[in-house]
Amino acid sequence: MGIQLRAGRPFAATDGKEAPRVAIINETIAKQFFPIEDPIGHRLWVGRPAPTIVGVVGDTRNSGLDQRVSYEVYLPILQQPGEDMLMSTLAVRIASDHNNPAGRASPSALAGLTTAIRDQVRSIDPNETVFPVIKMDERLSNAVAERRFQTLLLGFFAAVALVIAAVGIYGVISYSVSRRTHEIGVRMALGAQASDVLRMVVWRGMSLTLIGVTLGLAAALALTRVLKNLLFEVSVTDPGTFALIALLLIGVALIASYIPARRATKVDPLQALRHE
Repeated sequence: MGIQLRAGRPFAATDGKEAPRVAIINETIAKQFFPIEDPIGHRLWVGRPAPTIVGVVGDTRNSGLDQRVSYEVYLPILQQPGEDMLMSTLAVRIASDHNNPAGRASPSALAGLTTAIRDQVRSIDPNETVFPVIKMDERLSNAVAERRFQTLLLGFFAAVALVIAAVGIYGVISYSVSRRTHEIGVRMALGAQASDVLRMVVWRGMSLTLIGVTLGLAAALALTRVLKNLLFEVSVTDPGTFALIALLLIGVALIASYIPARRATKVDPLQALRHE
């Protein structure tokens, strides 16, 4: 399975029924119960007689990719004669070759491997049932399918909300510019530069945006706890996420404000005054 050995040794062929019981623990147990000493050689209260720790391996997420790492103890199957083996999982690693350096099986090759695996199992026990063989990347994909759908759905609604916000800001600023055409014409007739008009219109839109972003961040801090179960290794008050979203909204608002502001700088003072 590619679980890395951190300390000690892995199980050996000599760890059979007659050999002293041994166990391998994960890093979480080692850090929790042996923070300042080497766990190798200590005993665990897991059945009788208590096995001796012979190795420490890296943490895994057997309960799910979105679950916290729990305490895990590995025991040799040959030293567990009383365990119920009604159902077990067999992991098969494919040897890579020149045509398949990544070790990934094509659909046709997977069908042949499935047949070979079933034949090997039935040669040991003809009554053993072998369930359909699934590639590891498919198992990983299925494990995160629900969260992936939820993320895509939330992302879609977030994108729609962003578009609505941009259109709304653009509409409000454009309407404001159209209502202030005479004022802008007077300002330019009195010597106002295009940059002054541009800055005035953009600041109008950005001031409203900053107020909205501030209120939105306050509301998000109060409501993000509802999404706590959908987050993975990200806190509900992650400062990086809040800063990134705030900058994104401000950037979109700046673009939505700049377009009508740019149009306002092209107003002809004489036409604006004549229009009024």
